[in-house]
Amino acid sequence: MPAVQQGMTEEMVASLAHLEDADLPYREKLAVRFAERMATEHQNVDDVFFAELRREFSDAEIFELGMITGQFIGYGRLLAMLDLENPEEPEG
Repeated sequence: MPAVQQGMTEEMVASLAHLEDADLPYREKLAVRFAERMATEHQNVDDVFFAELRREFSDAEIFELGMITGQFIGYGRLLAMLDLENPEEPEG
């Protein structure tokens, strides 16, 4: 189901730039922090962070979050590699 149909708004997306101040539940902030770490510093995810994750998510949920995050990271990198992030308008 698309995020908009689940209640995601442009304001919610914009609030992610200031995650700790965002009006989001702790669990959602933690999921975003997980995705950020996976994208930018995956080799520095330690036992302390995983303990924090396990207080909020089951192992199955952490795995699913990781798989979905990995797909989107890969998709974004493919778009960047193929220079498709900002396609030009077709002439016509």
